[in-house]
Amino acid sequence: MNNFWKKSGAGKRAIIALAPMAGITDSAFRQMCRKYGADVVYTEMISADGLYFDSKKTLDMLKFAKSEQPVVIQLFGKDPAKFTKAAQIAERAGFSGIDINFGCPAKKVAGHGGGVTLMRDLDKCQAIIEAVLAGTKLPVSVKLRTSINKDGSVVTAYDFLKKMKDLPLAAVMIHGRSYEKPFDGEIDYEMIKKCVQYCKKQNPNCVILGNGGIKSPEEAEKMIKMTGADGVGLARGLYGKPWLLKQCADYLKTGKYKAMTQAGIKKAILEHAKFALKAKSDYGLIELRKHLLWYVSGWPNAKEIRSKLVKVESLADIKEAISKSATAA
Repeated sequence: MNNFWKKSGAGKRAIIALAPMAGITDSAFRQMCRKYGADVVYTEMISADGLYFDSKKTLDMLKFAKSEQPVVIQLFGKDPAKFTKAAQIAERAGFSGIDINFGCPAKKVAGHGGGVTLMRDLDKCQAIIEAVLAGTKLPVSVKLRTSINKDGSVVTAYDFLKKMKDLPLAAVMIHGRSYEKPFDGEIDYEMIKKCVQYCKKQNPNCVILGNGGIKSPEEAEKMIKMTGADGVGLARGLYGKPWLLKQCADYLKTGKYKAMTQAGIKKAILEHAKFALKAKSDYGLIELRKHLLWYVSGWPNAKEIRSKLVKVESLADIKEAISKSATAA
């Protein structure tokens, strides 16, 4: 097995990863995050069923640029029988690793028995992981949440990892909140720490990443200090701030980091736009619009700028819109 995780800084320094986010971590954004220092990037959630049935829309999501490597494909679904073929397709597509989603709380996934709700059936989780392992020689990882309620009791990430103790997982990313409080609950550092300590005894080669609530370099440091994790997975904290990855890496290494200037943000916007155009032509700019609104958050005349950014159809439109604000952010 070519385990790229062993080359990503584990044991030597903290790993800084771009966590998977539906509708966000497309190829253009992944390229931006690699440019700003992400050690590893994950795709959006990709349907194992879609790959199994050769869905053109799903297969189109497998495209990535060489500069994104190492890039991990994240699969979601609930039928173990579909995952072996999906893993085979993912390996042929050239990904560095395969991740399985056991953590998504979104209604369109969890509401149909996938994502985090799979943690209520650890036997099925095991069957899915085994199906993926049967279909690939790539390193296999999983993404979890700290807990989910089940029939008056609680199933935790620790329960999950104990169940999977004999499976050769290469990495585990644990979101520090429960299913019941997916984005606004307190981060359960103790549960992540318990999982880290267990994994390091059971499978010392497994990389553990803490995820959730990391919107600053200081919070990245807190996650690692409180849990002993090998690194962090950044998600919503990167909205409009892909350079947060570099800031976290710099802070963890030196205790310092540089603020991003508005001139730097404008440069990043145009870089992101070029990646989007190359990846999906004009449609890439339509998908980029939400990112553009995040980039200009806090700018002078932000309302006026946003009214233009939601309509951009070309690189020239973007340049014209962001040229209107020259005051430092």
